[in-house]
Amino acid sequence: MSDESNMNRTIRLGMVGGGKDAFIGAVHRFASRLDGRYQLVAGALSSTPEKAQESGHTLGLEEDRIYCSFADMAKREARLKNGIEAVAIVTPNHVHYAATKEFLSRGIHVICDKPLTSTMADARKLEKLVEKSDALFFLTHNYTGYPMVRQAREMVRARELGAIRVVQVEYPQDWLTVEQDNKQAAWRTDPTRSGIGGSTGDIGTHAHNLACFISGLKVESLAADLQSFVSGRALDDNGHVLLRFEGGARGMLWCSQVAPGNENNLKIRIYGEKGGLEWHQEHPNQLHHTTYGEPKRILSRGGAGQHDSVASATRTPPGHPEGYLEGFGNLYSDAADAIRLYQAGKTPDTLVPGIAAGMDGMKFVDACVRSSAKNAGWVKLTS
Repeated sequence: MSDESNMNRTIRLGMVGGGKDAFIGAVHRFASRLDGRYQLVAGALSSTPEKAQESGHTLGLEEDRIYCSFADMAKREARLKNGIEAVAIVTPNHVHYAATKEFLSRGIHVICDKPLTSTMADARKLEKLVEKSDALFFLTHNYTGYPMVRQAREMVRARELGAIRVVQVEYPQDWLTVEQDNKQAAWRTDPTRSGIGGSTGDIGTHAHNLACFISGLKVESLAADLQSFVSGRALDDNGHVLLRFEGGARGMLWCSQVAPGNENNLKIRIYGEKGGLEWHQEHPNQLHHTTYGEPKRILSRGGAGQHDSVASATRTPPGHPEGYLEGFGNLYSDAADAIRLYQAGKTPDTLVPGIAAGMDGMKFVDACVRSSAKNAGWVKLTS
C-alpha cells in the first residue's frame, strides 16, 4: 500500500464511555466522522452492562464488538486482525488513567478527553507509560482546534506582537449556580471522580491550556483564590488566579461555574510590546488585532490576513460559522495524520495536545489548590 493511500485509509476506532445520555461521547463521535477519517467499530460505552449493550446497539456496533468493560475490550481488540487502531476515552476523570494504561500497553493509540487524570499520582504514572509506549497519546483540549486560535498562535510565533507582556484569560459559566440533579454535575462536583479541582479542573484547565497554546509560554508560579460558593459543595466552583510566566510575562485567569448570564464565555487577551490580540469562543470566527498606534482590525476565519498554515483548519467560506464541533474535528483529523505518519515510521509533528500539555494542566490545578490553601500565597508549579 502506498504512503498516500495509507494516509487516507479509515482508522478503526473504539470508544470507552460516551454511552446513552453522555453529551461528550456524541461530540467525539461526530468529530471523528467529520472528515471521514475514522470508523467506530467497538465500544465499552458504559460501566453498566445493560446501558453498554443498549448504547452499542443504537450505534450499530456488531454484537461481539460491544463490551461491558474497557479491559476486556483492550485485550480482545488487540488480538483481532482487524481490531481497533485507536480508542477515544470519554469517561469521568478518575477512569482516564486505568483505561489509557490498558490500551497503550497493547499498542493502541489513545485520544483522551481532558483533563489528563483525577490525581497527580496517576498523571505521573501515565506520563511514564506514554514515554515507554509504542503508541501515541492525544488530549482533546478542543479549543486548540479553532482556526482563529491557531491564527493567533501563528501571529505570536511570527513576533507580530513582539515580546509578550500580559496574558488575560477567563472562562465563566453559570450552570452550577445552584445544585444540579443530573449526571454531568454529579461527577464534576465529586472529588473521587473529578479530582481535587472543580471549576479549575473542568474549565480552568481549558483556560490555562489556551493561554499557553497561543502565547507559547509556560506558567512558572501562581497565586490562586478558590471558592466553593454553593453550600456543601466539596470542590471549587470559582477561581481567581494570578500568573507569572517563564520569561517575565504576567497574567490573570478567572474560571467560574456560578456566573449567571455566562454560558461558555471563554475569552483571551494577549498583549505584547508591539500590539495585542483578543478572541472570544462564543464568536469564534473573528480575531481582534491591534498594532500599537494603529486602528483595531478584525480578522475573519478564512479571510484576508490568515496565515497559510491555518488554512487546513477551516472548512467553509468566511461568514459561515464554524466552532465547537469543527474544532474537535480538527483535532481528530490531525490525530489521524499523526497516527498514519507514525505507522509509516515517521515522527509526527502535530498541534494536538499530548502528555506534556496534560501534565501542565495537572500541575496548574495542583498549584491552584496548594496556593488557595495558603491564603492565595504564591507557589511554583511542580517540576
